[in-house]
Amino acid sequence: MNYISTRNKSLNFDFSSIFLRGLAPDGGLFLPSEIKKFSENELNELSKLNYIDLGVEIISEFCVPALNKNKIKLILDEAYSSFDTKNIVEIKKIDNINLLELYHGPTLAFKDIAMQVIGLMYEALNLNKKKINIIVATSGDTGSAAIAALKEKKNINLFVLHPHEKISNIQRKIMTTCDSNNIYNIAVKGNFDDCQKIVKQMFSDEQFREKINMSGVNSINWARIICQVVYYFYAYFQMTSKLNFSVPTGNFGDVYAGYIAKKMGLPIDKLIVATNENDILCRVINSGEYRPSEVKPSLSPSMDIQVASNFERLLFDVLNSDDQKVSKSMKDLNNNGFFKLENDELKKIRENFSAEKINDADTLRIIKDFFINYGFILDPHTATAVGASYKVKNNSKTIVLGTAHPYKFLETIKLAIGKNVDPPKQFSNLSKKIEKFEIVDNKLDDIKKYIIEKIK
Repeated sequence: MNYISTRNKSLNFDFSSIFLRGLAPDGGLFLPSEIKKFSENELNELSKLNYIDLGVEIISEFCVPALNKNKIKLILDEAYSSFDTKNIVEIKKIDNINLLELYHGPTLAFKDIAMQVIGLMYEALNLNKKKINIIVATSGDTGSAAIAALKEKKNINLFVLHPHEKISNIQRKIMTTCDSNNIYNIAVKGNFDDCQKIVKQMFSDEQFREKINMSGVNSINWARIICQVVYYFYAYFQMTSKLNFSVPTGNFGDVYAGYIAKKMGLPIDKLIVATNENDILCRVINSGEYRPSEVKPSLSPSMDIQVASNFERLLFDVLNSDDQKVSKSMKDLNNNGFFKLENDELKKIRENFSAEKINDADTLRIIKDFFINYGFILDPHTATAVGASYKVKNNSKTIVLGTAHPYKFLETIKLAIGKNVDPPKQFSNLSKKIEKFEIVDNKLDDIKKYIIEKIK
């Protein structure tokens, strides 16, 4: 499989290269040069497989020859051995809601599904055993999932940038209480978009990237996307009817994985983009104008994002694979603060996506009502997807992606239902552990300096 950049489709990289690089040298995002579409007969055969074997078939479409099916099978078996359900994910029918629980991994968030795999891919693909320095920005869950996957790994350092005082206390503690010498937690005096911008700037600085042998595990890394494609297939095969998927959305990676599943032949009707009050994706899908505004702190902090990186991958498709048009749109965004889609381009997006905004008041109401009516506690991000699913009316059933365990958002849950959530076994001793992180100014040079000093 060969890979191109959204901003230069003449580039030609293999999977191993794009995995280790993360971001394309021109600042674009990597995409496969082609995507296999499964036939109806092939889908029928895939439907007979368990989760891991299904994962092998789908992931191998993007990794061969760097990783063959046997190697991928070994990786998936080990990656998912710590999950607390043999199916990796579970579908719960709660009244008329079909909830796809994606939080049965070690940090109780959907990010574990891809991150546990990625941690093992580094060991398989870093053939020269050179020290890799992984830089990741997190809005809450990516950081802890990366730490769980990469702690104690030889030849890897992990630097996690999180927005200072803008994630939940539990999310922060899960990250900052890890006692591993290869993990560095950095609290940046800014928001998630600031953290993500700094990571992208470091990737774009070829001299710095090569100097520290930098890699990344944010959803700009294509491996994250392909691991997430698998559960769309798995969920569909449990339901066997045309489906909508309602997805809590911040950086557009998870819902974009659903779009790839649809391109691979899965009969998905609508991908419902659920946003909170940071509704850039809702606005662009409903108006055609991509114009980031100020980030507003919310009760669903992992979605407090105004620059959704993975949207660029969708843009490449919408603009008929015209890399020059994508480059111009990104330049317009940087120089003018926005870009505008034409009506025919917007129509293409709406064929696959719809978008709804759920504010904090509605999020609390949904959590409360769900608990009163069904005795089930939703985390605030999943609650936005439940709310969005109520607003989209068509003839298809809807699966709501449950992205995190409610314990990770104790304060919000107590505000909604007046009760605490008991800590799951994974975090039973969390309150007794000592936190370790450093607060750094929102300045690229300061963070570069911090990283250089730590890896000397």
